[in-house]
Amino acid sequence: MISLDIEHRFVTAGSTRLHVVQAGPADGKPVMLLHGFPDFWIGWRQQIQALASAGYRVIVPDQRGYNTSDKPKGIREYTLPKLLGDFAGLADALGFERLHLVGHDWGGIVGWAAGAKLPHRLDKLVILNAPHPEALFPHALRSPTQFLRSSYAGFFQFPLFPEIILSAGRSAVLVRALGRTSRRDAFTDEDLAEYQRAWEQHGSLTAMLNWYRALRFRPIMKEQITTPTLVLWGMRDHALEPGLAQRSLSFCDNGHLLTFDKAAHWVHREEVSAVNAALVSFLDG
Repeated sequence: MISLDIEHRFVTAGSTRLHVVQAGPADGKPVMLLHGFPDFWIGWRQQIQALASAGYRVIVPDQRGYNTSDKPKGIREYTLPKLLGDFAGLADALGFERLHLVGHDWGGIVGWAAGAKLPHRLDKLVILNAPHPEALFPHALRSPTQFLRSSYAGFFQFPLFPEIILSAGRSAVLVRALGRTSRRDAFTDEDLAEYQRAWEQHGSLTAMLNWYRALRFRPIMKEQITTPTLVLWGMRDHALEPGLAQRSLSFCDNGHLLTFDKAAHWVHREEVSAVNAALVSFLDG
């Protein structure tokens, strides 16, 4: 695959200044890739390359609180309506009325919210290992094993203490977490060094954790999603039980599920070729 140049810039989405990576032809169909926790734009490197090579205009923001994007103070600055505002504001600033949206982990939660609340802005939606919130919470209450898997989110609710733990030893806990939740060699030493630099940005850890702390203010999302939707799911996810994929799909009028038996949470890093082929096939279709 030919290496493509990528463009780094800062874009003001509403009142939030976001670091944004773009690649691919300027007149290509736009597709936005949204990362999750504790990721930032580099998590999508392999997909940026594949989608740009296929002729798409690829837009990859560091979402609010991450890396060099703005880090507003206060838990309520990280509610889903605020995160949706960033998505819509970024699309407006770049001149895109409609686009494809791809999200992993927390980026997938924003994707589900966009499908429920902003269907007029979407052409197609792709979700990678991220449950629909209205599927996750009832499932966790009924499944003791899922409740235990989600217990880290409860720990994140405490003030300050999680930041102390996660920042110690150049974020050694987070480095180990990436290793535990992924297949071997999904992250290189060079990748991990870049993650450490991103997490060490002033205010980053608190901002990243505030996404979880704002969950108690989440809106109800009972709307059926009419946008054509593809759910990609690594079946060995340590944090999310496989049943959540099918439960989430029940919110889609036109949804499809593609599973990866040997992949864990970081399916787009672990099954690069298959995920890229699925993305291009679905978005082109």
